[in-house]
Amino acid sequence: MTQLFLVPTPIGNLEDITLRAIRVLKEVDVILAEDTRTSGNLLRHLGISKPMTAFHLNNEHQQVEHIADRIEAGEIMALVTDAGTPGISDPGFMLVRECLKRGLQVECLPGATAFVPALVNSGLPADHFIFEGFLPHKKGRQTKIQAIVNYPYTTILYESPYRLMKTLQQLMEVAGPERQVSVARELTKIHEENVRGTLQDVIAYFSQKEVKGEIVIVLSGTKDEE
Repeated sequence: MTQLFLVPTPIGNLEDITLRAIRVLKEVDVILAEDTRTSGNLLRHLGISKPMTAFHLNNEHQQVEHIADRIEAGEIMALVTDAGTPGISDPGFMLVRECLKRGLQVECLPGATAFVPALVNSGLPADHFIFEGFLPHKKGRQTKIQAIVNYPYTTILYESPYRLMKTLQQLMEVAGPERQVSVARELTKIHEENVRGTLQDVIAYFSQKEVKGEIVIVLSGTKDEE
């Protein structure tokens, strides 16, 4: 019997949750949430009332063993993030690893994640791609960017609206102004936007507006450029 469920939640549009996800959230004993307020809003929308425990970047080291102990003792739990699939650019993998080490049953439901629609919408090759997630803020950032622009395949990055221009400009400094890129913003929401073109063109576009929402950058690879 599954003891830990990884349950994807909508990245914007609340209709994107699956019927199976709703059933699992109703049946588990406890829901582990990145932000209990955000997940609480979703649960209220779905008419679900369950105990919640916070599980996020600031407390995962202290929580992992304690939560795994509770699961091992018989509690069935679901792990959710604020939006998307648990374990993608968040600490969920640490709990999964601990549960698997103890021989506990873990099951991941399919569902919403931001990088897949951003990749498919980009028009860039999707048969091979590299997912890098968030870039380092300081240490190792420039080294990582140097590596990314030399990847042969399409590369996917997550970014905040506050660092979008900085990241695009740093990519252009290394890759050149003509490298193809797609920037997806506010995916599945009312103001969803997919901006495609050269790095130079996309930088010019976003320099004229205030950027809001979560960002996915999809950069073409050197193989595609050739």
